[in-house]
Amino acid sequence: MKKLLFTLIAVTALFTMSATNANAQDYKNAIGGRFGAANGVSFKTQLNKGAMLELIGNFRSNHGATYAKITALYEVYNPIGGAEGLNWFYGGGGSVGSYKVKGFDGDVYLAANGILGLDYKFNGAPINLSLDWMPALELTPDTGFWGGDIGLGVRFTF
Repeated sequence: MKKLLFTLIAVTALFTMSATNANAQDYKNAIGGRFGAANGVSFKTQLNKGAMLELIGNFRSNHGATYAKITALYEVYNPIGGAEGLNWFYGGGGSVGSYKVKGFDGDVYLAANGILGLDYKFNGAPINLSLDWMPALELTPDTGFWGGDIGLGVRFTF
């Protein structure tokens, strides 16, 4: 319960921060992979100056459990002074998918997600790297807080 309360307070604090000089990310779209506890395909598109929509599709199978899910995240980007091309970002969204444990019927997976990370766009090259943490409040098949995973994103920008 303490972890959940701390995470909710931290996410609320991040959402209340404002960045008035957010010229943020240096690209409009990016596609590639996100590698972490569950590897997947990642697509980002710019919604407005300083905000992006990220869609992640992934699949995971281990220890008799498999799932496939799609995650949609609204992300707010803020530049880090003195480090051209480097931004920090935060946001939230949700996941939907299917979940199956060996020996049991499958179930629908639903979760509310948060995200916090760093994003770097190489100057003069169409490459974007990100490192992020994505916790989740799982709604089904079981309700609970998952501390998330750390993911490395490698994308081609256009």
